[in-house]
Amino acid sequence: MKQTLLTILFSVCALSIKGQKQTISHDSIAVYFNELKAASKKNIQLWNKDLYGPIILIDPKTRELYANEPDTEGILKHNGTIYSGILPAKINIANTAINWGGKRWAMIMLPLTSNRNNRINLLAHESFHSIQPSLGFTLNNVENNHLDQKEGRVYLRLELEALKQAVRSTSEKELQKHLTNALTFRKYRNILYKDSGNTENLLELNEGMAEFTGIIVSGRNNEQTKSFLLSGIEDFMKNPTFVRSFAYHTTPVYGYLLYQRDPSWNKKISAKTDLTDYFIKSFGIRIPAVLQKTVDKLSGDYNGKAIMKEEAEREEKTKKLIAEYKLKFIQQPHFEIKFEKMNVSFDPRNIVPLEDKGTVYPNIRVTDLWGILTVENGALMSPNWDKISISNPVKIENKKISGDGWTLELTDHYTVVKDESNGNYKLYKD
Repeated sequence: MKQTLLTILFSVCALSIKGQKQTISHDSIAVYFNELKAASKKNIQLWNKDLYGPIILIDPKTRELYANEPDTEGILKHNGTIYSGILPAKINIANTAINWGGKRWAMIMLPLTSNRNNRINLLAHESFHSIQPSLGFTLNNVENNHLDQKEGRVYLRLELEALKQAVRSTSEKELQKHLTNALTFRKYRNILYKDSGNTENLLELNEGMAEFTGIIVSGRNNEQTKSFLLSGIEDFMKNPTFVRSFAYHTTPVYGYLLYQRDPSWNKKISAKTDLTDYFIKSFGIRIPAVLQKTVDKLSGDYNGKAIMKEEAEREEKTKKLIAEYKLKFIQQPHFEIKFEKMNVSFDPRNIVPLEDKGTVYPNIRVTDLWGILTVENGALMSPNWDKISISNPVKIENKKISGDGWTLELTDHYTVVKDESNGNYKLYKD
């Protein structure tokens, strides 16, 4: 079970951080494939490997998919210059990389943005995940729950404010100053929370490096890239939580700025590299010995007073929300479903860590041997990802069960039973 679980965790990928509002015509699909193919060929020196491989573009509403090559199961049919078909219900939809039909695919949800550079950025990001194992990088999507706590959020926000100023810098001296301050805030945050440096690094080596790749391959010029990085940070700040999406905006900034000095820096790292220490050394930065006094002094240069006030107010609201979730999923009767061979997709932007009890995912879809669970009003994932808890059922119709904001479609040989001793529900296998 443990190995299966890890495989699943690696397959989970963030839904696109950038909005995708523009509708598309089917005729555009081939254009999208060709855009990435050309951009990948132009930037093949980035990893000394072609990013362009098997790609699936999918409509999440209809599950209709379009691919640039056939599968081995006969689901994809030749359709002009592309291939099309319907994705089986057991496979979750997300912007990710998946093993399906005898191949490893980059999967991207439609519609894509009308902005060509942003479109290539996203396609290249997910294509990186497809080749990631061959580059020696382990796929990790660890949670960084300390970034939902007040101090964790404060010092991440201060780091990002310093990175914004680094991007805007007009001199080497100014750039060095803001990079030093950004990494000082980071080092202090990692001292406050045990092992946070490691868990942040794992996500940055995964999503951070994928987004760095997307930015380089996208074809933007220098000013466009700076604008993209800055607007990305501004959008990120509006997310309800930072725990799974921060790496989209930290590593890409450091990586892009270092790329201006050393276009081969990314080929010098491995899955064991500590990116924080690597950036400190590569930029020639000296971190102050006395961090607390330093960050207290520096915070005023990066809107620290307002950030701390906002985070104190958020903390009070979060305490109330956590209490509500504890009541719903732990203290009062609930429905607990154990995993056997699961796969999941979710939105990483609004999850709520529940201390040592796990994490609440407001929107999540789980497939397993027992069927398909679709949640739109919260579910508690256990800390080690071996079970999920939802509210008790309110309607049971044969193999379709539903409750407050969730539906469960069961496969044969599984039924829902109530434990009369405590009022909880569970799955029973014939």
